[in-house]
Amino acid sequence: MTKRTFDDAYQEWKEKTESSLTKFPERKQSFVTPSGIEVDRLYVGNAENPSDWERIGFPGEYPYTRGIRPTMYRGRLWTMRQYAGFGSAEETNRRFRYLLEQGQTGLSVAFDLPTQIGYDSDDPMAKGEVGKVGVAIDSLEDMERLLEGIPLDQVSTSMTINAPASVLLAMYIAVGEKQGVPSHQLRGTIQNDILKEYIARGTYIFPPQPSMRLITDVFAYCAEHVPKWNTISISGYHIREAGSTAVQEVAFTLANGIAYVEAAVKAGLDVDQFAPRLSFFFNAHNHFFEEIAKFRAARRLWARIMRERFGARDPRSWQLRFHTQTGGSTLTAQQPDNNIVRVTLQALAAVLGGTQSLHTNARDEALALPTEESARIALRTQQIIAYESGVADTVDPLGGSYFVEALTDRIEEEAVRYIQKIDDLGGAVSAVEQGYMQREIHRVALETQRRIESGEEVVVGMNRFRLEDEPQPPLHRVDPALERKQVERVQSLRARRDGQRVQETLAALKRAAEGTDNLMPHILACVKAYATVGEICHALRDVFGEYQPV
Repeated sequence: MTKRTFDDAYQEWKEKTESSLTKFPERKQSFVTPSGIEVDRLYVGNAENPSDWERIGFPGEYPYTRGIRPTMYRGRLWTMRQYAGFGSAEETNRRFRYLLEQGQTGLSVAFDLPTQIGYDSDDPMAKGEVGKVGVAIDSLEDMERLLEGIPLDQVSTSMTINAPASVLLAMYIAVGEKQGVPSHQLRGTIQNDILKEYIARGTYIFPPQPSMRLITDVFAYCAEHVPKWNTISISGYHIREAGSTAVQEVAFTLANGIAYVEAAVKAGLDVDQFAPRLSFFFNAHNHFFEEIAKFRAARRLWARIMRERFGARDPRSWQLRFHTQTGGSTLTAQQPDNNIVRVTLQALAAVLGGTQSLHTNARDEALALPTEESARIALRTQQIIAYESGVADTVDPLGGSYFVEALTDRIEEEAVRYIQKIDDLGGAVSAVEQGYMQREIHRVALETQRRIESGEEVVVGMNRFRLEDEPQPPLHRVDPALERKQVERVQSLRARRDGQRVQETLAALKRAAEGTDNLMPHILACVKAYATVGEICHALRDVFGEYQPV
């Protein structure tokens, strides 16, 4: 049999892509530079060595090094999804509406710390933290206020929530029903990635095994009832924020992904039933080319893992779809306007690396929650890249660069070594329980901090090119009266609702948790009875216990 040549493969890709344009048209009839030079859909070399081009492949084809869609941003731009949430549900709703008016194309919800760890606003554990780093959501009533006037059949919503992810998803589903939007029309993502909480972030509630059960229950429930929902966003972002390298971010994130797939398969789910709705969440840091190569390496490595390790047959199961957020840990409190430049470079790297959605941090986030003006500048950064820079006019513009391809190969190779080590330790859950990934991150984070403090690693405006007298920018402040109002609100709800119905649904949830039933229908019943986040999580704490770090 004659081996397929590069020219044959490229011609086949071109014909298949062009035939798909009637169903998936590009944004414009033609793409040209300001000088009138036509920009091709894809640029390729003449790869004589089959191993070279087969390793890189073509956009929209295995192994997806050059992107998961054949036309990428020529067909549709990435989702501009600015992360927002603070104070009360009403305040955050106003910010959401403002960002949508400014051209944002997806919502992304930040929850306050009590919500993230399953406590109500009137719990003593919540004192001083209500509404501070995100919006306070205690009950379905709060979720209704948060989403008031926002058509859930038209907007995709991402929720950064982990330990109580199933509870907040149930609230979103219930609001959709109240709006007349059936669950099968809802689009969005819950982070739902508990392993990285043990590794890097700390907003866990339950031990690893019951936490994995909650996650796989969401996989199974959504596959049947909420098929357009991304059931997990496997997150390297917080691993990187804790101080990891780009290689570790790829390796530990994909190792966690392997653990989730293994858990779902063990629970009896077919891999192609849930894998197409898995998504990922990566950081974008300052080293422009390493970040681009990181995204390409992660995409190629995950495709191989899913096809070869798990035997997935559906090409959608091979595709690593990811959201990117620019690096919070790279922002400086000193000379905050410098952060606009950092964020622009990071956002451009994410786009050149093929992200599906993007959040750009605001210049003042090292000091406080972003002001409205700062959030607008951050969104405008994405819009300028999308509409003025020309980088979205051709697919994978840096593909074939000697430097980028070499970096892509090297990151993939080193990530594979880490994944093999984690496999030797018994997988990601076992590695977390042994503290392996935590130690590895701490080791490199300490070395990075040493280089910054010595001046070996330059941070402009912080350890070099400093100003003696820096002006203080205006900052966003959360009204301290918010906590009192939110406490009164949740206590009023408890007085008004059907208390017997609440207790019955919570008791049914506990019985289900003691058995093997899927917990999502029981959580949804609690939510619709207006049980609070804290009450639902405490019911599960009674059965599962709480995680104690090693």
